[in-house]
Amino acid sequence: MADRVTVIGWDGSPLTEAARSALGAATLVAGAAHHLALPEVPPLAERIRLGSVALAARRIAGHRGTAVVLADGDPGFFGVVRTLRAPEFGLEVEVVPGVSSVAAAFARAGMPWDDAQVVVAHPRTLRRAVNVCRAHAKVAVLTSPGAGPAELGLLLAGVHRTFVICEELGTEREQVSVVTSDNAPDHTWRDPNVVIVIGGPASAAEDGGWIAGRDPGTGPRGWVQPDEAYGDGAALGEGETELLRAAQLARLGPRVGDLVWDIGCGSGAFAVEAARAGAAVIAVDRDPAACARTDAAARRYGVQLQVVHGSAPHVLEDLPEPDVVRVGGGGAAVVSAVADRRPQRIVAHAATRDAAELVGRDLTEHGYRVECALLQSVELDTRAWRETERNVAFLLSGILSDRPVIR
Repeated sequence: MADRVTVIGWDGSPLTEAARSALGAATLVAGAAHHLALPEVPPLAERIRLGSVALAARRIAGHRGTAVVLADGDPGFFGVVRTLRAPEFGLEVEVVPGVSSVAAAFARAGMPWDDAQVVVAHPRTLRRAVNVCRAHAKVAVLTSPGAGPAELGLLLAGVHRTFVICEELGTEREQVSVVTSDNAPDHTWRDPNVVIVIGGPASAAEDGGWIAGRDPGTGPRGWVQPDEAYGDGAALGEGETELLRAAQLARLGPRVGDLVWDIGCGSGAFAVEAARAGAAVIAVDRDPAACARTDAAARRYGVQLQVVHGSAPHVLEDLPEPDVVRVGGGGAAVVSAVADRRPQRIVAHAATRDAAELVGRDLTEHGYRVECALLQSVELDTRAWRETERNVAFLLSGILSDRPVIR
């Protein structure tokens, strides 16, 4: 095992005294090509081009001497330190941090970033990173080959965002460009790069808030809000009552990184509440007035939504793949079209047992495990403890148990 392993974060600025001292004593140096070309690297040291960090860690673990690993930015922030410290390598590391690529990118843009979400985009996680960009007003994306600005822009089709693209930060070839998301695919971008994705109202308080990223305390308390909070005075649909919405949210469990379809969004109540959970939401309705109410509700509660006017199931063909879906209207035909897209979970409701059985059979035929509950809610006037309203609905849930959860 190496006698000593030092990880040095490099941000383009001159190396600190501690970093120069560690590098000068190194008998093995691992890093990217521009790191290995630094004049401070000892000419007799073994050099490892850093591609797979795991392979480099094995080489370091078998090395007798002093090892240094050079990495861009802060190596403890989505960086190599996590891999090097994995138990299978048995390495104990010292870290000399640099300015993170995210901090540098926001500095170049002249923007605060305590209210930003930070995500890593690889080809296998690109869709989830895009969903975060859909759902949040300020996101920093640490990209990778095959999951860069062009791919982000393509997958954000239909959603307007501004990209601040910072290429090769800290090098002589550093460049910062500002483009709209629909124009990003028209260019070739150099790696490595960081993309700041901006769109919609800022989420942090004027004083900067108290927690990094999205403030979990934003908006009124509660998973669901009273019926009168939505609809702009109009009555809510039968599938939008407060307790039914609570049950739908509980069955679907929308979360950050998910894409939720709300088909037959009505007043926008469910769509807004799924967005408040941090998920990206596409709300669909054939009624222009419903689309307008949903858009107004999203603005009122400060969440990001994409509202699509059109009739299901035809309008669903061009939408990106969902993780979970609420079917608020359209019956078995729409449920069947949704099930063809294989979301992990689907919820629907029915007013009668026959309608519930029809939807349940269709979900079963598509390979979903089906659960059905008869929900009855009774509102009471607590001054006289007298019933004022009664709502009854069948709640159906389809769960695709063989689909792996995408992290």
